[in-house]
Amino acid sequence: MPMYQPNSHGYVKLDMGSGGQVLDLQTTIKGGFLGGVGGGLVCTGVKEKLDLRKMVGELESIQVPSVFICPISLDPMQEPVTLCTGQTYERSNILKWFSLGHCTCPTTMQELWDDTVTPNRTLQQLIHSWFSSKYLAMKKRSEDVLGKAVELLDSLKKVKGQARVQTLKQLRHVVVAHSMAKKTVMDKGGAALVSSLLGPFTTHAVGSEAIGILVNLELDLPSKANLRQPAKISLIVDVLNEGSIETKINCTKLIEMLIEGKDSGSENVSSLSLLAGLLRLVKDKRHPNGVLAGLGLLNTICSDESLRSSVVSIGAVPPLVELLPSLNNECLELALYILEVLSTVPEGRLALKDCANTIPNVVKLMMSKSESCTQLALSILWAVCKLALEECAAPAVEAGLAAKLLLVIQSGCNPVLKQRSVELLKLCSLNYTATIFISKCKLTRTIQ
Repeated sequence: MPMYQPNSHGYVKLDMGSGGQVLDLQTTIKGGFLGGVGGGLVCTGVKEKLDLRKMVGELESIQVPSVFICPISLDPMQEPVTLCTGQTYERSNILKWFSLGHCTCPTTMQELWDDTVTPNRTLQQLIHSWFSSKYLAMKKRSEDVLGKAVELLDSLKKVKGQARVQTLKQLRHVVVAHSMAKKTVMDKGGAALVSSLLGPFTTHAVGSEAIGILVNLELDLPSKANLRQPAKISLIVDVLNEGSIETKINCTKLIEMLIEGKDSGSENVSSLSLLAGLLRLVKDKRHPNGVLAGLGLLNTICSDESLRSSVVSIGAVPPLVELLPSLNNECLELALYILEVLSTVPEGRLALKDCANTIPNVVKLMMSKSESCTQLALSILWAVCKLALEECAAPAVEAGLAAKLLLVIQSGCNPVLKQRSVELLKLCSLNYTATIFISKCKLTRTIQ
């Protein structure tokens, strides 16, 4: 990256690697050394001088040339000043350095023979010009994008058939690629317009594109209420069951947006068709993003106690249990939480007990992942063993549950988790003599 060196003639010296070149401000911008545009200063012709502080704030994520960065704060300089050592700093930063009693240059640590700070007007003008060019370009792109969004919304009111699909596709690309377009679409009534296209006679091609737009908007309460209409929900569920993986994920996220929060009417949104579609999405290991989205919505649905029996009735428990060993940590906690919630209803406990891999798969997760996973696994095993102790205790002990429980008891886990481990350990030992239980656990003499 070029390094800045001041001199007494008002020029900027850029070290380009094989020796410095002395360039004046106009040449520097024209030559494009700092990302400028040919033809002189970009801000020439602008009626009002742009505020540098505002530009720096709005261009926060842009990569700034190192010559514009204050060595103290590592932020772009707005009022650069130069010391007698030739080093340049933001005025407020270097004055603060001096106020702390330092008499040295922060970069070189040379002792200063003169504490005068000289405004570097040339560099300040160069910084302002560079930020102006980037800011104006950003504003131009923003105006183009917003204009395109409005144009597509107007077109959407008129077109039909394949032209409607193409218009929706273009609008989706604009909304996904440019966050600034989302507010414009909402302000121009875009959510209501796109929602109006969803209904019992909507083709899946139109539905997929419309859902792809809606899931990327910050929907307000009226928009969500409008989308909860039975005919619209029915279409979204149909598209979820038959669309591409991207469309399935969009449908899943949109439904979750519609039912999150209190009094969302999740029981009116959820259906057996939706639950079946979610289960297929979760079981498809080829698409981890789909698994995560499906588990997220299942988790939200299971938070409604009245819907837990329905989730069990579609056969959700065995597939979730089978998935446990292959899930990443984020998905694993969601799956365990869903199973733990389902274990609070009689049907869920019975399904967990009847699944052959519940005990071995859940036992393996204890003390092998996070404390949260251990706590959820312990809660599931407690529910299963309490339901059918004689049937489940022996398989649990054979799977190594007792040894895992002892590890929990001896660990730094929270007291509630330890107490539950003690209770489950006692429960599992009821059908054994002390000697046989210890031998079954394969404990060492030290642990004994």
